[in-house]
Amino acid sequence: MNTIFRKSVLGVAGLAFAGGVFAGPIAAHADTTPVTASKPVAVAVQADKPDSGKLIPHGVQGKQSRIDLNDEQTANVKAIIAATKKAGLPERAAVISIATSLQESKLENLGHLGDKNDHDSLGLFQQRPSSGWGTPEQITDPEYSTLAFLKGLKQVDGWQDMPLTEAAQTVQVSAYPDAYAQWEQQAADLVAQHWNS
Repeated sequence: MNTIFRKSVLGVAGLAFAGGVFAGPIAAHADTTPVTASKPVAVAVQADKPDSGKLIPHGVQGKQSRIDLNDEQTANVKAIIAATKKAGLPERAAVISIATSLQESKLENLGHLGDKNDHDSLGLFQQRPSSGWGTPEQITDPEYSTLAFLKGLKQVDGWQDMPLTEAAQTVQVSAYPDAYAQWEQQAADLVAQHWNS
């Protein structure tokens, strides 16, 4: 048994030696540079976020405002985005819509505010039934009011190339036409965050 064991050990050692001899010349030319771990390289662009150049093609105008949103306001952002997609319009239209609603109602679906109300203005965009925007029930429906705003926006020649405040003002005819501009960055951030959510 001892002899068999010794022959086995010598046989294994011989194979190891022969393998080393034959691998020697090949191994001599092998790259001996040590392999080090490195940070993974990102090769894919996030396709789930809209291009910021499409969201704010002209850059923001003036000082920007920002508010914290509650769950209801966030739901209204998502409703505006969904209506924009339903209308077949691009992300820029959603930015204009959300900025407009931020200015008009702080993204709150407002009912009649009594003496604080601007005439009969209602909803996310403060649209007026007496001006032909729809019934109070329609105007306080986020999808309907957004589609009504977008219908007006589509009728503005070149809205895609206008500064946000000019496009919004052309639809809304506000007493404060430059006020929409202050919400452009937050509106763009919200579209980037929720467009594909």
